[in-house]
Amino acid sequence: MGLLFNAAFAQQRTASVSGRVVDTEEKPISGISIIISGQTQGVASSDSGTFTIRVPANKSFTLLFSASGFLPAQRSFYLSSNEEEKIIVRLEKSSKVLEEVVVKDNREQREVGLVKVNPRHAMVIPSATGGVESLIKVFVGSNNELTSQYSVRGGNYDENLVYVNDFEIFRPYLVRSGQQEGLSFINPELTGSINFYNGGFQAKYGDKMSSVLDVQYRKPQQFGGSVYLGLLEQGLHLEGVSKNKKFTYLAGIRNRSNRNLLASQETKGNYVPSSSDIQGLFTYKINDTWQLEMLGNFSLTKFRLTPEEAKLTSSILSPLFTANLGLDIYFDGREQDRYSTGMLGFSVIQQVNSNLRLKWMVSGFENREQESYDISGAYLFGERSFDKGTADYGVITNPLGAGVFMNHARNRLVVNNVAAAHKGTYNYNAAHQFQWGLHLEKTAIRDKLREWEAQDSAGYNLPYNTDQLVLHKVLRSEAELDINKVSGYVQDNIVFSERFTLQGGLRFNYNTLNREFIISPRINASWQPGNSTDWILKLAAGAYDQPPFYREMRRYDGTVNTGVKAQKSWQLVAGTEYNFNLWNRRPGRLTVEAYYKAMRDVDVYDIDNVRIRYAGDNNAKAYTAGLEIRLFSELVKDAESWISLGFMRSREKIEDFHYYRYKNAAGEFITAQTEDQAVADSVRFDQGWVRRPTDRLITFGMFFQDYLTTNKNFKVHLHTIFGSNMPYNIPGSVRYRNALVIEPYMRVDIGFSALLLSSEKINRRSHHPLKGIQNVWASLEVFNLLDRGNTISYMLIKDFSNTVYTIPNRLTPRLLNFKLMARF
Repeated sequence: MGLLFNAAFAQQRTASVSGRVVDTEEKPISGISIIISGQTQGVASSDSGTFTIRVPANKSFTLLFSASGFLPAQRSFYLSSNEEEKIIVRLEKSSKVLEEVVVKDNREQREVGLVKVNPRHAMVIPSATGGVESLIKVFVGSNNELTSQYSVRGGNYDENLVYVNDFEIFRPYLVRSGQQEGLSFINPELTGSINFYNGGFQAKYGDKMSSVLDVQYRKPQQFGGSVYLGLLEQGLHLEGVSKNKKFTYLAGIRNRSNRNLLASQETKGNYVPSSSDIQGLFTYKINDTWQLEMLGNFSLTKFRLTPEEAKLTSSILSPLFTANLGLDIYFDGREQDRYSTGMLGFSVIQQVNSNLRLKWMVSGFENREQESYDISGAYLFGERSFDKGTADYGVITNPLGAGVFMNHARNRLVVNNVAAAHKGTYNYNAAHQFQWGLHLEKTAIRDKLREWEAQDSAGYNLPYNTDQLVLHKVLRSEAELDINKVSGYVQDNIVFSERFTLQGGLRFNYNTLNREFIISPRINASWQPGNSTDWILKLAAGAYDQPPFYREMRRYDGTVNTGVKAQKSWQLVAGTEYNFNLWNRRPGRLTVEAYYKAMRDVDVYDIDNVRIRYAGDNNAKAYTAGLEIRLFSELVKDAESWISLGFMRSREKIEDFHYYRYKNAAGEFITAQTEDQAVADSVRFDQGWVRRPTDRLITFGMFFQDYLTTNKNFKVHLHTIFGSNMPYNIPGSVRYRNALVIEPYMRVDIGFSALLLSSEKINRRSHHPLKGIQNVWASLEVFNLLDRGNTISYMLIKDFSNTVYTIPNRLTPRLLNFKLMARF
């Protein structure tokens, strides 16, 4: 019938439309019905997704594309006689198919802790940093919108693994605050799939204690690209394939400046942050057996700050004392930081047969970091007037303290890493899939640390010494480390039946620095009870040990302890997953997981902003227990949303962790011995279990999408994160560990987007100047919609009587961002 239909048009003045129909993953779709609006007959796409249809010339018409399991689409045209139009049509799966995918995606359903994230959401989620990590924070929580780093189930930033196309990715080490950070390695425009494990991951993944982010860049099927321009970030990506389909390229370049974001912070000055990167993935298929792959990246981040002044305020409310305390600081000097990272990786993939796949990899990574600052400041601390009816509004009217400080640093760090690895997969039969791997790594670290801090309070140098000038803090250290590592794994994935599966594996790790050999067994099981495929029970248990890297070895005083052993943990995760239909039969998925971590040989640390400082010793034990609940669904049709709720408790007990308090002759506690107060006795206080720096009882995250019922081209995206309070430790203090509390973090970001131009509109004109453009979107984002001043850390200030006060360091206020994005 399709041929007769086309022949009828051939007798008239006609044109033709041809092209391909693909899904959102660029895979061809066969059997798609293609008809002209108002007609009943047409053509169908071939097995390769191609089609050709004769259409009327010199008049407007619309083509309708439809098939079971896909959302219908339409394209409008106006073509001249004998004109040939070529198009690509991308169809999205309907909610019914999404429901089936939720049920049939056995990997996500059966593996404990696995969350599969759609990378397309990374470009639309409203977030100050953006990117893939913003999606991850919906599930794990956050306390800092300026960083792409995240904490998972009580762990710190150093306990997370990141892979891109099986290459491990590293991040800068000297960064002190989120405002110094640059772009994340992962480019969301190049990303094809995201698998995030927040616990209980398999033996094939590396030696960390908290999480794995496994990212695969996509393989292009045709020429395409995208470009976006925003107030914070700009980017361009191109992709394509050779005519013989053997060579593919995928490349992106990005630039980001947080200047507008940082200009609104409490410390005023000239902020000049910049971060740029370029990366690419190139593949070449020699034949059906052999394939080559190269992944490369270079990034450069610079941060320059010339601070001018800061006016900080904190309130004290109590039955005995109420005051609005202010701290005015006037700066001189500047800070200059530079972080450059280069990475190059090569892979050779051999598909020996349908059951055996082998992969060999070599990679090189270089990280160069420089941190330099000379900043002095004079400060006045006291009660600030907030009476708008007086002339001294906003002025410190009752001084409590004054002083001068000077900070100096010249820090340098170079890390070179060379690695070679082999991985294999063998499908023995339908019941067994064997996986193995071997990884060799050589790391060279060259570190030079030069820091000092001088403080003067009320005209007296601190610490006070009548004989000589003593600096308040001095750090001088040099380290040259060469570390050789070897690690590997074996794993069997067993399918006993459609209802019961088991994964069992063993990892090993050895490094020449501390000469420690580690073996980590891990097991993962799933079971579908009853006859329903909607319900599944999951369990994972194993050893998750983390050998030390450079940061874990460096103590508070800057010295390096090369004898630090691996931090070790036994972890148990039990969970369940239920697939169901919400109202109007929209697919939903509910996941519940409980976990427990028992840790030993813990290297205690403190977190100040994003800087992690370790004690450099295995002198503690710890535990973390929690419960997580996640809901995935289309709360409105064809717009996926997520909700995550977590409860957690994390504690640590440090060996020989105690302090003394002193008494006078009357048995009263005194702070220090003076001429009037002599020490007559002392009392020892042993600290027991204390909160870990990342302990947070409640976390909540939500990513919600909606659109106008009358027009899906106008959308809204809501991003919400809440976290209850966290402890803040005074470094080096035993008595005052857990003495301070960072108040709950609450952040709401919202984005509005509108489709300005689509291929449908463009193709209505046969010679449109923007022909080839798929769509153009405009987005307006409001960061920190509630304008809440979240606290990231504290500044400690002493008054004239030596009483210590805390002044919070706040994060970013409300801010607008605008972005234009086009795909072609």
